Amino acid sequence: MKQSMAAPLYQKIKNFIMGQIESGEVKPHEKILSEHQLVKMFGISRMTVNRALRELTDEGYLVRLAGVGTFVAEPKAQSHLLEVNDISQEIRARGHYYSSEVLKQGKTLAAKDILSHLSLPDGSAVFHCLILHFEQYMPIQLEDRYVNPMVFPDFGDVDLTRLTPHEYLMGAAPLQRAEHIVSAITPDRAVCDALKLQTHEPCLLLERRTWVKDRVATYTRLYHPGSRYRLKDQFTPA
Repeated sequence: MKQSMAAPLYQKIKNFIMGQIESGEVKPHEKILSEHQLVKMFGISRMTVNRALRELTDEGYLVRLAGVGTFVAEPKAQSHLLEVNDISQEIRARGHYYSSEVLKQGKTLAAKDILSHLSLPDGSAVFHCLILHFEQYMPIQLEDRYVNPMVFPDFGDVDLTRLTPHEYLMGAAPLQRAEHIVSAITPDRAVCDALKLQTHEPCLLLERRTWVKDRVATYTRLYHPGSRYRLKDQFTPA
């Protein structure tokens, strides 16, 4: 992308960064120069640099993680909406590095809305886990899962640092059916912090219920950064 002497200062910054991306000098998931470095290099204000980075982020070329830095974006990670897949396998199938962090695991007295999703009576205890999944060290999904102990009584003993919940559950019992609901939401502070979302950045929420032997087995809320993730599927009419 060629620079123009008449271009606004913020556009010159954008042209410079796009030139680095298009030439392969900086590749997807690599960190670009910091705001401070760009200010010194071009001798312009931090506000001007910030505008350039903000616009490139809005246009999908960059990903900005608060307190971490600004990275070159890759085409959005993608999952199939009509299938129940393991995110670790999806990430590895793209040739990327997968990792996770177990934020919470145990048995809990669930709220009424959770028990309603699981078709369990008030006051029931269920298994609950909260796991943050990473692709190339960037958070790509926050998994908030509730498991019916009447269907999977041993789930509390599973080492989720070695197995994803999906790997264990699919191996323990065959899935009968699933229900998916997708929403665009304004996430709360906890979700924003976990996924490193910028203020007002969109978030995709996939709610999933699964059935095993005619009983609701799991209710899961999967949160994804809208700027780094998309859901896609296709079907062929009968």
